[in-house]
Amino acid sequence: GPGFDGASVIQTHMTNSRLTDPEIFETRFPVLLEEFSIRRGSGGAGAHHGGDGATRRVRFLKDMTACILANRRRIPPFGMAGG
Repeated sequence: GPGFDGASVIQTHMTNSRLTDPEIFETRFPVLLEEFSIRRGSGGAGAHHGGDGATRRVRFLKDMTACILANRRRIPPFGMAGG
């Protein structure tokens, strides 16, 4: 924002999986959460950095179908005011 850096690992869309505890996630589905971490430096350059994104690495323990809601994976968001 104007005058401050963005917050890291913020989920901005509506979902029922917002930061679900790994123990709940692994209990309800046949998965193993191998990594959930902040992608340091992914918020970009500029006077005020955007918030850093996250890495979630999930191992499926059975055959499953998954849907991923994501954006800005290949084309980064544009910067404002020279950012």
